Amino acid sequence: MSGLVVRAPASSANLGAGFDVFGMALSLPADVGDGDAPDGAQQVDEHHPAHVAFERCGGSGPIWLRCSIPMARGLGFSGAVRVAAAGLGVAQRGDDLAGAAAEILSVTAELEGHGDNVAASVAGGVVAYVDGVAVPFPLGPVLGAAAFVAWVPDVTTSTDASRRALADQVARGDAVANIAAAAAFTLAFAHDDPTLLAAGTRDHLHQGVRVPPIPGAVAALDAGVAAGAWAGWLSGSGPTVGLLGPAERADAIADSMPAGGHTKVLGIDRLGVRVV
Repeated sequence: MSGLVVRAPASSANLGAGFDVFGMALSLPADVGDGDAPDGAQQVDEHHPAHVAFERCGGSGPIWLRCSIPMARGLGFSGAVRVAAAGLGVAQRGDDLAGAAAEILSVTAELEGHGDNVAASVAGGVVAYVDGVAVPFPLGPVLGAAAFVAWVPDVTTSTDASRRALADQVARGDAVANIAAAAAFTLAFAHDDPTLLAAGTRDHLHQGVRVPPIPGAVAALDAGVAAGAWAGWLSGSGPTVGLLGPAERADAIADSMPAGGHTKVLGIDRLGVRVV
């Protein structure tokens, strides 16, 4: 088959206390297609992360990329383009993407070095990456309709450098606190109860190191919650700050963000990787 286009959504990973486990798919797409690049797309070479994932899943020939996800901002650019390209390889050989979801996740998680962001891009919705599998959270009428407001600072972050800054060991109290927070976050979705999200996003493993060096990040978190967000967190390794709240408060939350960046008002993408 040729003339195929596969789409994968952006993601917000960690979601506070779910370090390297929780991921949320966002309504911001990356499209990868085979053949010559159409207008507004870029042809990618054989060294591009998308092309590597494409070949790993059996794809061959030239491919192109069209992407709305900003690079190096903590919104899962590399994961999404790898997932879309891996899906293109699967589609090109004539296989169903849903049936090959485990393969796509395995390949892209290996290439990424962690699976939380690619699990969200593969499966859609909100997921936990557990033993190599994307386990979906239930999405009720309240949280399923939430708005995700991304404040994207005018700086970039290296995921590798950010991970190297984290401690190799954590205190027992911090580990227990993160277990409690991750449980509260999970229960918020299980009960469709956003009042549990503030406790569910109190992280003790990574945000204390990653947030303070980002100009405006603390102010963005505080302002977003004051404007009506249920909770906020550092998206992936940053520098983007994500705030989850009711759709009717999205504009107020976006307007409350500090200078030095721009905002995106997004929703939760429920579809994950798919042929378009």
